[in-house]
Amino acid sequence: MEPLDTVLTAHRAYLLGWNIGVAGGSDLPTYRSDVPHAPLNGVLRVAGRTPQDALAEARQRLHGVPRVWWVGPDSDAGTADGLVALGAVQVARMPIMTVGIGEAADVPTPAGLHIAESTDLATFVTAYARVSGIPADAVPATIEREKAFTGDGMVLRLVGHLDDGRVVATAVAWISHGLVTLYFVGTQPEQRRRGIGAAMTRAALDLAAERGVRTAALTSSAVGESVYRSLGFQPVGEFRLLTF
Repeated sequence: MEPLDTVLTAHRAYLLGWNIGVAGGSDLPTYRSDVPHAPLNGVLRVAGRTPQDALAEARQRLHGVPRVWWVGPDSDAGTADGLVALGAVQVARMPIMTVGIGEAADVPTPAGLHIAESTDLATFVTAYARVSGIPADAVPATIEREKAFTGDGMVLRLVGHLDDGRVVATAVAWISHGLVTLYFVGTQPEQRRRGIGAAMTRAALDLAAERGVRTAALTSSAVGESVYRSLGFQPVGEFRLLTF
């Protein structure tokens, strides 16, 4: 298994791939996509900075876009509480989870579901936008940012579609720093509770394994945690997501 600091480095590398603004240094890295969706703009860590200083500088860099603060094991102790004292609101606790791909459980692919890599960004983004809460009028900007995505790694985009061609699920496999990190794993609401999310996750792990990757990581929502645990993922840390 990769150490936690490698997992955190890979996570920062993915979100910095969305950045078109000033990223800053390792003490206060930020990413700004200009997509009006808070998780696609934000602060990745605070190290060696007071919460007051961090907030003042982040507000300058991220003015005009909704944003989140990822406060995890790579931020200074007390950062989250310091930001809350300045008016931040905690919107989620997200466990950081990992699994050795060779130890991950096999899961069946639901009948009628076909999983494949996709280069059709319009269809891909439209599908994950609906699940993730990205506004419909922001989808074109999100597609353009996906087209221009940069980063120290490789992005594989997977779609799950039914026999009739409908795209019902997505997953992003981000291969960086020797591991795969998963993003935008989501199933359309009307197709949930069929095992599609687990099958998409397993397919992403298999694609990564074909490229020699042995460890997978993700940050889980409360809804997804039980699915990932059933596949063998275990928590190794936690992010507190804050917003002002």
